[in-house]
Amino acid sequence: MRPGSNDEEWREDCAPRRVLALFATKWTSMILHVLHARHAGAARTGVLHRSLPGISKKMLTQTLREMEDTGLLTRHVESVVPPAVEYRLTPLGTRFVEPVELLYAWARTNPDALDQLAPRPTARRV
Repeated sequence: MRPGSNDEEWREDCAPRRVLALFATKWTSMILHVLHARHAGAARTGVLHRSLPGISKKMLTQTLREMEDTGLLTRHVESVVPPAVEYRLTPLGTRFVEPVELLYAWARTNPDALDQLAPRPTARRV
């Protein structure tokens, strides 16, 4: 352990671990980004699905439910036939957009660093 480091900083419920757990599913950050950057904070399920190439409907639904449960999104159902469902960023979700956008901006300006990474066996590059 380095001098001055505090064991409390590395507990299982410390802030860095909690934020990483939130983004353990890659689609969480991408949904936050797409809602913010392309849809002004709100979009229907089909629009989100079309905006996220590579996500299955099942994974989209699962991730949206998790994000709703954690308070990042709200789900609004319009009483039309068939029902129209729209997901909206909550104020909390909007707060989490900032670090996501910073990371995505870094990735866009540093593609060479990403290209130097050894490929992960489970990763697909499209």
